[in-house]
Amino acid sequence: MSRPLDMLINLRKQAVQRLFESKFKAEMRITVGSATCENAAGSEAVHSRFEELMGEHAPKATVLSRVGCAGKCDMEPVVTVITRNSIPTKYIHMTPERVDEVFKKHVLDGEPIEEWTMRHHAGIKKAERVVSVCECRECLRNGGKAIEKAFLAEIEKSGLSDRVVVMRSAAQGPEEHGPLAYVYPEEVMYKELTPEKVTEIVASHLVEGKPVDTYVWTGDRIANRFQPVFGDVPFFGSQLRLTLRNCGVIEPESLDEYLAVRGYEAAAHALTDITPDDVVKTVFDSGLRGRGGGGFPSGVKWRFAASQKVDQKYIICNADEGDPGAFMDRSTIEGDPHTILEGMIIGGYAIGATKGFIYIRAEYPLAITRLEKAITDAREAGFLGSGIFGSDFDFDIEVRLGAGAFVCGEETALINSIEGKRGMPRPRPPYPSIEGLWGKPTVINNVETFANIPVVLLDGAEWFSTVGTEKSAGTKVFALAGDVKNTGLIEVPMGTTLREVVYGVGGGILDDREFKAVQTGGPAGGCLPASLLDTPIDYDTLAEVGSIMGSGGMIVMDEGSCMVNVAKFFLDFTQNESCGKCTPCREGTKRMLEILTRISEGEGVEGDVEKLLRLAETIKMTSLCGLGQAAPNPVISTITHFREEYDSHIRDKHCSAGVCSALATYSIDAEKCIGCTACKRVCPVDCITGAPKVAHVIDDKECIKCGSCFDACKFDAVKR
Repeated sequence: MSRPLDMLINLRKQAVQRLFESKFKAEMRITVGSATCENAAGSEAVHSRFEELMGEHAPKATVLSRVGCAGKCDMEPVVTVITRNSIPTKYIHMTPERVDEVFKKHVLDGEPIEEWTMRHHAGIKKAERVVSVCECRECLRNGGKAIEKAFLAEIEKSGLSDRVVVMRSAAQGPEEHGPLAYVYPEEVMYKELTPEKVTEIVASHLVEGKPVDTYVWTGDRIANRFQPVFGDVPFFGSQLRLTLRNCGVIEPESLDEYLAVRGYEAAAHALTDITPDDVVKTVFDSGLRGRGGGGFPSGVKWRFAASQKVDQKYIICNADEGDPGAFMDRSTIEGDPHTILEGMIIGGYAIGATKGFIYIRAEYPLAITRLEKAITDAREAGFLGSGIFGSDFDFDIEVRLGAGAFVCGEETALINSIEGKRGMPRPRPPYPSIEGLWGKPTVINNVETFANIPVVLLDGAEWFSTVGTEKSAGTKVFALAGDVKNTGLIEVPMGTTLREVVYGVGGGILDDREFKAVQTGGPAGGCLPASLLDTPIDYDTLAEVGSIMGSGGMIVMDEGSCMVNVAKFFLDFTQNESCGKCTPCREGTKRMLEILTRISEGEGVEGDVEKLLRLAETIKMTSLCGLGQAAPNPVISTITHFREEYDSHIRDKHCSAGVCSALATYSIDAEKCIGCTACKRVCPVDCITGAPKVAHVIDDKECIKCGSCFDACKFDAVKR
């Protein structure tokens, strides 16, 4: 019997050879983002137009392929043009019409259309090289700022300012060798930098084109795959991608491409060289905590299941992502499905399970399609089924579809659903790791957790544990949304502050308005004010300030948000999604929602806030599952940090944000009104009077508070 790792290495060599012949030897590669979000933005038409043009013109040594979503939601569809010895060009907001221009000027004539690129949108000039200086905490402590200044000074002195750009990035190499700097397009990482070394690097590498090998870090991490393609753009460069390392980089439906980036190596390595107990210990030592929301230590859960002496055990991947606006798991699966399978294989081997299930909601058809293809390809390659990787270990995976119930994200409700029962939680203990699916020991982790397992095994538990904080190791993926300039999927080290996310990766508030709050943790999370922006993002710290990590939703709100309305929105969601099994959640959330609705409609009375808090405490203490226990969090946090808004709604019948329509009032500032009649023309009830070029007036008694006049006024004359 051959060693699993030898089998894997041989298959990888064959895969790389096939890829070289079909793709990598090409002088130009064009990739089109292809995920649910990209497709909705029109990427299918973009891909089809490229195919048509390539068929008509047959450009030599040019190949076209699809990749998963890189995560820049507000710029999709994204097309990347990769040519040898140059920084990849990322085109944004692509359309078939733009494809025609890009094909003609860039593909055929070799001239990128700079104004359509991601770097142009980010304010970065076109350059032959980019020097990315690491600004992680360790590099900054060791003099990272001085290194940045040295590069800028030496580049200017050498007359390269118009050809080389210097920017900052997150940790992409070994922090113990900092300060670090990464040079594009050569993909060279310099370590242990000093101003003197920078002088030598600029003279040799940037002027003469000869990297200084003495200072180069030659190690390899699978976490570094994303950086060469996207890291020259600040939004991506300031992230550290472990879970999303291959998303936007590899073709998700190609097993060969996953093998080429060391795919399945961790699984083969485990089966060849590591005992199941040592795999469990490695996961435990890494400090990896479950990314599904609760943050329970993964190694502890695996250890419990591994210790059970029974004939059958199970591994379940929870892909039932139900938070409003959350798409972390969906994008990970659509962009890199094999990494989920590999994490599950390793988990199965570690605990002694021979069967795995991926529980995913049916609303994710593309993710399901790619998962099923990945499973089929893995079976054909011998990575799933009997005697996987040529070993004596059997393991297979099956996809199970959920109907979209939010409560099925809770692990015992998920188990009931797989068993064909109604998705309702069970009392615990016993916990699933002792008595789970069909009464057998079961480990349930979410997509993000399993995606981290290959990183832990290949890059090492010791290194993984140094990323993030002492009690929350690694990185976290967030769906960053709301009133922030850069929206999309982001991945940052644990311990990154909310301010660094909102104003760093996120680029600040839209239209430079005032920040008001950030909500973390999805519908069961909390809303945190500006005074807590310097809070580090980790499980324990967020809990201390009244929020939770959750699965990774993060919504930024500006001064135009009403916190009473925000609390009502999230409570309405959790109340609708309550399974109804326990009275505190079923009835308590309903009563809370009724009170919030009264307050937002101007019918709140003194004592309502106190009632909300009493109900919230009761629900948190007595609900059966995590959904009910966390449902009051948005209400509690908004009362804690924005009590004055509740008081204003109740006592003054006033919504300062003008969001609660029942409390809104509209008036026209006579000094700003020029009498353009725009507001009068759109008013559905003709309650605005005034002649052209004369200040208008709103009849408050007739006004239905629809806000049409506010939206129509271009002179800020209508006040809400």
